[in-house]
Amino acid sequence: MIAGWTGRNVEALEKHIRELEALGVKRPKSTPIFYRVAADLLTNAGVIEVLGDHSSGEVEFVLLSLANGLWVAVGSDHTDRKAEAIGVSLSKQMCAKPISAKAWRADEVLPHWERLVLRSYAKRNGKRSLYQEGSVATMRTPDDLIKRYTGRGSLPVGTAMFCGTLAVHGEIGPAEGFEMELEDPVLGRELTHAYDIKTLPDEG
Repeated sequence: MIAGWTGRNVEALEKHIRELEALGVKRPKSTPIFYRVAADLLTNAGVIEVLGDHSSGEVEFVLLSLANGLWVAVGSDHTDRKAEAIGVSLSKQMCAKPISAKAWRADEVLPHWERLVLRSYAKRNGKRSLYQEGSVATMRTPDDLIKRYTGRGSLPVGTAMFCGTLAVHGEIGPAEGFEMELEDPVLGRELTHAYDIKTLPDEG
């Protein structure tokens, strides 16, 4: 599942919604909003295949509800931007959702949650550059998102929830490769994952 429009700053959120409306992207029915996606889109693969050159990655923290509790991973809500103008739910189904192979127990990081930092890099024309960077504090907290989705304090076991992303440095656009990381400066560790993007021809 993809939680969208999770920013805490309501004014900034509304501004961004209006910007996207000008590009043909429909206003969400609610903020935040929860898009269901097929479970088999979740992957640890180092390569994903996409249609055409109009998709891009988004670094996000990911909540995983497992039989032994809640875990936190880092993932990319890779999204088809061309399809997004037709329908956001459609665009979310168009691409694989890469995720780190490792995760942290949520109870290890929740006490210092707002110290965590998300970061991503895009590889374009062979050059790696910083694409996104910022605190998880710009998004709603895990507890808030879970309660808004379920109406209670826990995610159903077997659920993965991508929890929102950061503004990009420069412009949103395609890349040859995407790297993402979630840094925990308090415990001195990082969750990371990288993947290449293989472009399939769009024959119309």
